[in-house]
Amino acid sequence: MEDREQIYSKRVRAGKRTYFFDVRSTRANDYYLTITESRRHPQGDGFTYEKHKLFLYKEDFDKFIEALQSSVNHVKTELMPDFDFSQYEVKEEEELDGLGGGSDLKWE
Repeated sequence: MEDREQIYSKRVRAGKRTYFFDVRSTRANDYYLTITESRRHPQGDGFTYEKHKLFLYKEDFDKFIEALQSSVNHVKTELMPDFDFSQYEVKEEEELDGLGGGSDLKWE
């Protein structure tokens, strides 16, 4: 599938990974979301990037969000109930200070 016009983009830096959430349009003026994970790997004097892309179509938005939220909640409440996940929010805010913005995406 050829990438179409990008309508909206959100970048989330997460340690060694960066996630890109991009809303794109089809030729028929419909919309879909691409979620790209980009990981930087040292190579020689520079870096190489490994990317994985997921295409999410409007008819699957609600099912995807529900499954993602359920999975995250399971980890937080059943597998790691005593872990302080809020420490990552603080770290992310500190890393983004001075960069002119932050992520408004939060998984609860």
